[in-house]
Amino acid sequence: MPGPCRRPRRAPLARAAASASTALVMTAALLTQAAPASADQVPVGAGSYTTDQPAGTSGPSDLTGAAVTPKVTPDFDQPVATNDWWSSLIFQRYPDNPYGENLHAHPLTFKARAGGLEIGHSPSHQIVGNANKYEFPHRPDLTLGIQGLNAPSARVAGYSDWTVTTDLSDSTRTMRATIGQGLPFAYADISGGPATATFTSAPQVWHDDGSTVGVTVGDTHYALFAPSGIAWSRSGETFTADGAGYVSVAVLPDPADLATFEPYAYSFVTGSELSYDYDPAAATLTSLYSVTTEAREGTATGTLLALYPHQWKETTTGLTGLRYASPRGPMRVVEGGHFVTELTTQGILPSLPTVDSADHDRLRALIDAELNADDPWKGAVDTYWTGKALGRLAQLVPIADSIGYTAGRDGLLDLLETRMEDWLTAGGAGDDARFYYDATWDTLIGYPSSYGADQELNDHDFHYGYFVTAAATIGRYRPAWISDDQWGPMVTTVLKDANNPDRSDTRFPWLRSFSPYAGHGWASGHAGFAAGNNQESSSEAMHFAASTAVLGSLLGDEQIRDLGVYMHTTQASAMSRYWQNSDGDTFPADFAHDVVGMVWGDGGDYRIWWDGSDEEHYGINYLPITAGSLYLGYDPQHAAEMYASLVERLGREPQVWRDIHWAQRALSDGDAALAAFEAQWQDYEPESGSSKAHTYQWVSTLAEVGQVDTSVTADTPHYAVFSDGATRTHVAFNAGDAPRTVTFSDGTTLSVPPGQLATSSGAGGDPGDPGDPGDPGDPGNVGDGTLHLRADHLSTQQRTVASTVTVPSADGANHDGTPYRPVVLEATGLTGTHTGDGTGFTLQVDSGANVGNAVQARVSYDLQGDGTFDRVETYAYFATNDLPGWEEYRDEQGLRDASGSWGDLDSGTVRLELWSAIGNQTSDVLADAPDDPSSVLSIPFTS
Repeated sequence: MPGPCRRPRRAPLARAAASASTALVMTAALLTQAAPASADQVPVGAGSYTTDQPAGTSGPSDLTGAAVTPKVTPDFDQPVATNDWWSSLIFQRYPDNPYGENLHAHPLTFKARAGGLEIGHSPSHQIVGNANKYEFPHRPDLTLGIQGLNAPSARVAGYSDWTVTTDLSDSTRTMRATIGQGLPFAYADISGGPATATFTSAPQVWHDDGSTVGVTVGDTHYALFAPSGIAWSRSGETFTADGAGYVSVAVLPDPADLATFEPYAYSFVTGSELSYDYDPAAATLTSLYSVTTEAREGTATGTLLALYPHQWKETTTGLTGLRYASPRGPMRVVEGGHFVTELTTQGILPSLPTVDSADHDRLRALIDAELNADDPWKGAVDTYWTGKALGRLAQLVPIADSIGYTAGRDGLLDLLETRMEDWLTAGGAGDDARFYYDATWDTLIGYPSSYGADQELNDHDFHYGYFVTAAATIGRYRPAWISDDQWGPMVTTVLKDANNPDRSDTRFPWLRSFSPYAGHGWASGHAGFAAGNNQESSSEAMHFAASTAVLGSLLGDEQIRDLGVYMHTTQASAMSRYWQNSDGDTFPADFAHDVVGMVWGDGGDYRIWWDGSDEEHYGINYLPITAGSLYLGYDPQHAAEMYASLVERLGREPQVWRDIHWAQRALSDGDAALAAFEAQWQDYEPESGSSKAHTYQWVSTLAEVGQVDTSVTADTPHYAVFSDGATRTHVAFNAGDAPRTVTFSDGTTLSVPPGQLATSSGAGGDPGDPGDPGDPGDPGNVGDGTLHLRADHLSTQQRTVASTVTVPSADGANHDGTPYRPVVLEATGLTGTHTGDGTGFTLQVDSGANVGNAVQARVSYDLQGDGTFDRVETYAYFATNDLPGWEEYRDEQGLRDASGSWGDLDSGTVRLELWSAIGNQTSDVLADAPDDPSSVLSIPFTS
């Protein structure tokens, strides 16, 4: 967790607690060399780390403070991984529990015991913690084991990207079980005795052909599989397969699905691997999730994989009709050995431009207040608080440069260099600040440490991300500082500890702090909680990703750059869904919160790791605000809803961390955020990782350029596009050492000098082939003239996932004919011939049980795409009834007024505006519906 004005961390909770977590903030770095077997200091470029643990410090420890070693089998031969869903198997946090805690893999849950492996599935949730947490707890339905097994501990025999193999053995019996996220199967190799499956209550048997048994326990269906010729026998609640060298167990959505699962019961998963490909020219991230399998009998390959919503909603792989409930929302199933997702990459800037309308003299004075403070570091000594200070000062460097304050820029860079070099040198001038490589745990620990980053291996990405940001900032203005013979190699060493993209570098595990199947990171090193692992500050993990992408580009290292792009793009897709319920299908209907402060393995919790205010519960997943935070505004309407939700909860405007909330608000309403800052800027106390200068620059820039416009992409990793409704502002950064031209998908080109940020404003050029690369039907032509509503634009393509658009209230006033806080949906780059007909539409609207509401529509046509609307049609409003359910608002409601004339579309724009003409309540409009009823706009054009 991060946090300005951080409160004392709560005492560790007992391992049985169903809602507690570990970790705060830390961001790690990249290590490229292999450390000598014995050495006090290992030189890395101009820096160094130590292999001797500093006196008086602690490394990985159990709850009593005693040092622990990884719980692995003798044949384990991989870098030690931590911070994953299964980490309690390898990291014994509790002296009296050598088996680990609950393992929430989804759709199955597990817990190792002396007698075997508990298996469960929770199809329903419960609300706990004074209604602050929803959870799908581990409820064991059966234990898979060996007759007489009495394993003294659970150990890890091996792992892959989202699977783990656990070893449960005693002196005569051995069971190795492979389990994983997304796997509806558990696969076990058995020796030393008969395999057993003991149920927690009497199972109802609905299938038994000897080697395959189908049962139901409560409301969950399982199948037990033994090799052909080996029959399961039953005694009470225990089924035994004598002579089976392997068995598998599957959880089934329905007993009727047994035939689908049976072939894969013998196709044992032996590994899992993510590979990703970033294509800057297409602004596309393609991720391939693959499993390797071994046929124990038969010829089947592949398996069944259950996808989380952030995967199945973005996959290009065909889905089956199989579904499971999970804490992240419904899981959908694919059949085979892999699936693919495609995401549009929206760009990661190192800083925002400074607008001329900002008071540059005030900015300079505010920078001086930080630069000339008695202690610019505010007493920071440990990795987290030093990191926060590094980040705060680093954000001021490009602002000083943008206003021509060269002396201020250089003074800040000098501060950053001095402190960074101290930390990056094992025997530096600040003798206490150093990094230590622990060869037992394959990790780099910064001392002085904090928040369990040393003893629990918590939050390395949170902490070290600030170090990466500082290094990227220095390297942007002083490239020699990050060169191979200077500080670049030591910085990348730190980076790799947190998230190592190089599988050949065995100094660190691959992606320690990022869980590729979950789509986000896990904060706790040991995951020693009944609720599984947890992630509180998703925004600090995003900060690590953004800084990694920028640093990689500055280094000319595509592997590091692409790692940052992958993590930033993927986690942005997961964060809004799982922390903010942006799709509306993650949080249970009876969960009374709009956000969670922490995502747990078993659910989500509004609470955070200290007794914080509501502002902190929301803001913990916003800060630190940097140019890498623009993802919080990819959906401006959702961003506005998040701010409104907080204000409604508080019954007032935010007072704690108000600068963080102004910055978040600016992503949907820059003018309001700037006005709030101007009214209070002299009197508030900045969040400890922020500054008045940075907040002022942020809100003043967004007040001028408008909201993030995700409909336009660029052929570089470092760009952003903003729109104020009439004008687009294109921004790009050139991390290279030669000039380059950046091309945007709306046809705009931008010449960017080396090491510079460039900005261009205008209505956009000739689109050529514009549009959303992930929506191939948008560009070029209009097809049959049918435009489908999406959550944030219009599309010629119909999607398979339904969503809704919320139309704000009219606030009790009459806005008939005049758009009031309208929802604006557009399709751009359209070419088509006018048919001579008129506009048509069918919109599914619903105001629930509210009375006196009416939705109104306006359709506008910019025929040439030049920013001028040639034809504007306003339709009579549609008064909704007070019965829940969709009603049809059609063009037959009648034109209220129209202006302009028709013509052909030539790279034109069609805009649909929806607003409440009357009423005090919001209304919903159905979008993205795969079936009837659906909402469509029919324009009188054809290809």
